[in-house]
Amino acid sequence: MARYTDSVCRLCRREGMKLYLKGDRCFTDKCAVSKRAYAPGLHGSSRRKLSNFGIQLREKQKAKRFYGILESQFRRYFEIADKQEGITGENLLRLLESRLDNVVYRLGFASSRAEARQLVTHGHFRVNGEKVDIPSYLVSAGDIIAVKERSKSSNKFRSLVENFKGSVPNWLTVDIEKLEGTVVSLPSREDIDLPISENLIVELYSR
Repeated sequence: MARYTDSVCRLCRREGMKLYLKGDRCFTDKCAVSKRAYAPGLHGSSRRKLSNFGIQLREKQKAKRFYGILESQFRRYFEIADKQEGITGENLLRLLESRLDNVVYRLGFASSRAEARQLVTHGHFRVNGEKVDIPSYLVSAGDIIAVKERSKSSNKFRSLVENFKGSVPNWLTVDIEKLEGTVVSLPSREDIDLPISENLIVELYSR
């Protein structure tokens, strides 16, 4: 499976904002955006006015990087969203939020989506009692996501229970003692707090 292997801090600098790709580090003074608030590369510090196409492209790139997916998969999500009833942009964000790795992150079981993706791939979670190790698995309303029994005794999850201070979106509930979360409903646009202008992405793909 293709994946991005370069420094993720470069992605934040390229978009000119924190994408919170490294979890807790992004909240410290070590954050690359705090140190160097300009794009990477030889001419990164020079400012250029973006064309309409450039603005749309940057919005798409930002969305891809928030969720940690590559172009071909992002394009498939857009095609699915375009065929669904409703507003295409909102459908797209709902699909991205419904990915299992994102739900694990939103439940507070991981400090970043990258860590959530790794935990899912390593088989630490069950959905409705069945092992699921595919980060792109799309959850549905009523699904129960739980840490598997053998994993609950690991230092990672024991520490999580002891130090959990997070809150979850309205469309999810979590029982941290059981290390279990429930998808109450699929998210609405108001539930998605990421600074993404989905209409620009729709315009880009509609060219």
